[in-house]
Amino acid sequence: MSNLKYHHIGIPTDTPRKGEVFLRKFGMYVVGFDSNPYGIEWMRFTSDSQIPEIVQKVPHIAFETDNLLEEIEDKNVLIEPNSPSEGVTVAFIVHNGAPVESLQFDKKEDRE
Repeated sequence: MSNLKYHHIGIPTDTPRKGEVFLRKFGMYVVGFDSNPYGIEWMRFTSDSQIPEIVQKVPHIAFETDNLLEEIEDKNVLIEPNSPSEGVTVAFIVHNGAPVESLQFDKKEDRE
């Protein structure tokens, strides 16, 4: 297993929040993890969101990893690796009935 570092907790909500960003390809609004000192992310989903129900209903914890593919290898993958925004790749697994997100940020030299 790669070295994991806490990144954020994602909490589903039905309440619109100031500063939400709409991620059209996921049918969801997000706010908070980048501005909250404790890494709390609020997630609100559209009725036609294709995000798995467990992520829409159950809070998830997210960890930064240096090797995303290694981290999810032989795990119960819920959401395959994808890039919700430039410079980051994420994937979700289910562990003991809870969704867990892994994030891998591109190295600076990879972006140049």
